[in-house]
Amino acid sequence: METPLIRLVNVHKNFGSNAVLRGVSLDIAEGKTTAIIGKSGEGKSVLLKHIIGLMQPSQGEILYREKPILKMDRKETRAFRSRMSYMFQGCALFDSMTIFDNIALPLVEGTRLSPAAIRKKVLLRLEQLDLGDVGRLYPSQISGGMMKRVAMARALVTDPEVVLFDEPTTGLDPIRKNAVHAMIADYQRQFGFTALVVSHEIPDIFHIAQNIIMLDEGLIVFSGVSEEIQACQIPEVRRFIRGENHLKSID
Repeated sequence: METPLIRLVNVHKNFGSNAVLRGVSLDIAEGKTTAIIGKSGEGKSVLLKHIIGLMQPSQGEILYREKPILKMDRKETRAFRSRMSYMFQGCALFDSMTIFDNIALPLVEGTRLSPAAIRKKVLLRLEQLDLGDVGRLYPSQISGGMMKRVAMARALVTDPEVVLFDEPTTGLDPIRKNAVHAMIADYQRQFGFTALVVSHEIPDIFHIAQNIIMLDEGLIVFSGVSEEIQACQIPEVRRFIRGENHLKSID
């Protein structure tokens, strides 16, 4: 059996008396797209933050290539985090910076590359993501769809092994949602990164994710491939897929 890229073992997360994750164990397959679904307030974004290292579990452990993250030394931790990238829900571009500088930011802040090397990598990503010569423009001067591609270019400029997407289609109309899903699928195939996507978009997300994980009340109630979840008879899963759940507070 193939060794997972990332493994969570009995992960609990408590905020005071509120148990958000209650014993989550899962494997993230390398080079594939895994979707994390579930009602709002079920801990999906919290789970994502544990995987990228922004949060630590109250109990349990997270392993990267079978090595516990919390047992890594400073050099190993830095190397691990450099392999991760995060595409924020609202793109999170800086209005006061040009598109070029927005994309270059992770390289400027997180590497020791020369200005010439940074310029070369940014121009390559602009070309690869069909952004043409928008590098000199500012976020307010480009369309919403193009902003998503700029955010993707920034996420990919460090050549990450893993890219995490937190509700990447929130607030978009159906056409733009489909475009963002297609972008994630196309670039995942092109660049070969491992993708984790937190999403409410049912059933659209099933078309781009090979693996599906569903959280309910801090527990994993389903883990399998897209075809399996659509035939799943677990009541919580069926209700969610049919849109019969009442939404709780936002993650």
